Amino acid sequence: MSSISPTTPGAAATPAAAPSAPSAPSVHVRAVITWLAIFPLVAIGMILIGPVSESWHPVLRAFVLTLVVVPLAVYLVVPRLLGAYGAVRRSRAARRDQGAH
Repeated sequence: MSSISPTTPGAAATPAAAPSAPSAPSVHVRAVITWLAIFPLVAIGMILIGPVSESWHPVLRAFVLTLVVVPLAVYLVVPRLLGAYGAVRRSRAARRDQGAH
């Protein structure tokens, strides 16, 4: 049996050789970003379904609203907000690194 050494072409780069990637956002930042996605979607959804759902049971209204809001938030809005947050963090880190040199 042969083993691949780190110097073999095609071997994985060592962590020291890789550029430092920003860490994942904290749980607090993710919570705020999730709220920033959910609140407007719920508010807009309530306004849109309000006239149609006045006679509905509140649980049915919540079910229909979350049936639409959760997928929109999870698949569209939160990833875009996290991407924007990451871009801001990278931009700030780049400016900070430029100031250090």
